[in-house]
Amino acid sequence: MNSAAKPNFPSHRIRVLHPITRLIVGGAQENTMFTAFLLDKSRYRVEIISGPQTGSEGSLIGEVRARNIPLTILPHMLRQVNPYHDILCLYKLTHFIRQGKYTIVHTHSSKAGILGRLAARMAGVPIIIHTVHGWSFHAHMHPVVRNTYIFLERWIARFTDTLVTVAQKDIEKGLKYGIGRPEQYRLIRSAIPLNEFDPGQVDRDTVRAELDIPKEAYVLGNVGRFSNQKNPLDWVRVAGRVGRSLPECHFLLVGDGPINLEVKNALIEEGIIDRTILTGLRRDIPRLMATMDVFLLTSLWEGLPRVIPQAMAMGLPVVANAVDGSSEAVVPGETGYLCPPGALDEMASRCVELLRDPAKRQAMGNRGQVYASREFDVRQMVAQIDTVYQELLVQSKRG
Repeated sequence: MNSAAKPNFPSHRIRVLHPITRLIVGGAQENTMFTAFLLDKSRYRVEIISGPQTGSEGSLIGEVRARNIPLTILPHMLRQVNPYHDILCLYKLTHFIRQGKYTIVHTHSSKAGILGRLAARMAGVPIIIHTVHGWSFHAHMHPVVRNTYIFLERWIARFTDTLVTVAQKDIEKGLKYGIGRPEQYRLIRSAIPLNEFDPGQVDRDTVRAELDIPKEAYVLGNVGRFSNQKNPLDWVRVAGRVGRSLPECHFLLVGDGPINLEVKNALIEEGIIDRTILTGLRRDIPRLMATMDVFLLTSLWEGLPRVIPQAMAMGLPVVANAVDGSSEAVVPGETGYLCPPGALDEMASRCVELLRDPAKRQAMGNRGQVYASREFDVRQMVAQIDTVYQELLVQSKRG
């Protein structure tokens, strides 16, 4: 436990605050929203505080408010490093936390994770938790920036009671770089509302007709941000190879992001723009996944990409880069295939293999549904978070 004064716990609901840098449409954000929404309301009063930025990735602000989750937008919490805004954000956040008399501050994402934990410490919050949705540092950063983030994560871990990770590899990576102690870590998979991802609730042919996809066509698909992390340009290059092997294959890309124009240009270069549906931002993900035959993910780094259990719950085999949490979400040869990053020919070959073999697709899809139901149920995730809260509350009461 951190060394804040022993709290005087109220007899009414426990106040919990979840700071997050921005409420874009993304895994960390949906994880936070579902946690705040599903925690026992008779036991907890849960709030979210976020920065104002959203962008081409879409916004969850409206959805959070529609679920009646108390939400505060802090204008100075920006994703970019800015000393003026960062210092002002720390001051405002500390004041907000102190005024709110929160018992638990549970942070998410890199900027809010560092400033939020420091503000909670300064405000004397008894319990401080951080969820690592993939570390703030990665191999594709400039070394100076990467080492700065590692230093900050090491330092702020001293003021953190529990580090929740969504992937075992993040525990290993954190300890490798001297971030926290083994006993601080808890593995809680980022999960999904399985009831929403049920292929039996979707008429595949109807959705294909809406998208102008032939009923009998092969469809290779993806859902995700058009960003360097998600690496959609490699996705297009793999799709181009698949399209040359299977002229009857169509492609479905769901999402948007800062490199949208580059994606469109790559589709033209690969000669598959006429067979590709770009839906833009959509929230009816289960309906769109129901039109796919194989799900392809080419991310360069991840915490644990929730689109993989979503795809598996919809009965899709997955082909993905073997990076971070992706390699824990796919069981190679059972629910899909993992390939080394940059192995575009291998990824294309795996996709073609699955598209040409409906029996293998079905078998892998069935196993994926079982795996997703066992490992990625959002209510199980929230129950595990509740257990962490209760354990820390008991420890704090004991002094």
